[in-house]
Amino acid sequence: MENALLRHKHIDELPRWNDKAQVLECVGVLPETQDVRTFSFQTPSDSWFRYAPGQFVTLELPTENGTILRTYTLSSSPSRPLSVSVTVKAQAGSIAGRWMFENVRPGVRLKAFGPAGTFTFEQHPAERYLFVSAGSGVTPMMSMTRWVYDYGRKTDIKFIHCARSPSDIIFRRELELMMERVPEIDVTFVVERPDPHGIWTGYRGRLNSLMLELIAPDYHDREVFCCGPAPFMQGVRDILNASGFGMAHYHEESFQAPVETAELVPQGDIVPEEGRGASIRFTESGIEAECTETDTILSVAKANGLNIPSACQFGVCGTCKTRKVSGNVHMVHNGGIRDDEIEEGYILACCSKPIGRVEVEI
Repeated sequence: MENALLRHKHIDELPRWNDKAQVLECVGVLPETQDVRTFSFQTPSDSWFRYAPGQFVTLELPTENGTILRTYTLSSSPSRPLSVSVTVKAQAGSIAGRWMFENVRPGVRLKAFGPAGTFTFEQHPAERYLFVSAGSGVTPMMSMTRWVYDYGRKTDIKFIHCARSPSDIIFRRELELMMERVPEIDVTFVVERPDPHGIWTGYRGRLNSLMLELIAPDYHDREVFCCGPAPFMQGVRDILNASGFGMAHYHEESFQAPVETAELVPQGDIVPEEGRGASIRFTESGIEAECTETDTILSVAKANGLNIPSACQFGVCGTCKTRKVSGNVHMVHNGGIRDDEIEEGYILACCSKPIGRVEVEI
């Protein structure tokens, strides 16, 4: 980022970053708690970022044991489009998190894919929201709350964040500052235990139905977003189900395959047929492979020794995005690709199946 401080350009003078460019450069590392850090990135080409609050990126990490792909929710807000940030917790046994802590510093460049994901209040507009998070699950909520704060419009947000102890609360000072300045943002912290040498006068224990009633008595009238460890989200679902909450207004971030992907969803008149032959020509490598219409582009590529970066493998992360040169595919994705990218000819290899003969730019 040579002479970055000496150059000022308006955003309409800058190109928009997309994952076809891939490279991000670390410009800052901020410690949040004893085991959490925020890594901020810009682009070497001075681009700006377009994404929805709550979306994620997939980073390619060249670890000592080989390249791995890890998905991280953006904790930054698109209202500040000249950089993006991910907030990472280095848990015990976490290969990716530990590698990030030990190796990523200003100047380090990483390949990235995205942004992608459907866990955003952009898809569920409402007058009142309830955000419920635990641990590093605070990151998508932080992105959405930062956006509301910067946008300056009155949006009623009840925000419940749960942590092990007060010193483990990520973004505590910033959340308290936003709450002080914007009355419509109301944040409550719940901790399992106080710090050994500190005083905690707030909620203590695990989030339960009584706490929820006291903190957000009108939660039945709110759009609920939840993110955290799987047992935590299960507990929140149990509380809401027991109270008769309308679960159509409940949304959670999960990188597990949605149930819908197991079903064959027709796409116009193009539907794969079991056992019917197809072929794929990989134009960059010159390989042509015979397959069936129920094989995915990704599986055929791997079977022929071609490497397409992939992470989730069910159409969420967008890592396996590639360009279709010709032919038709049946693609059932879960938010990992935008409509304008599809119009440009891009597909997700993990959830695209060839109909007849297809050419792919690999």
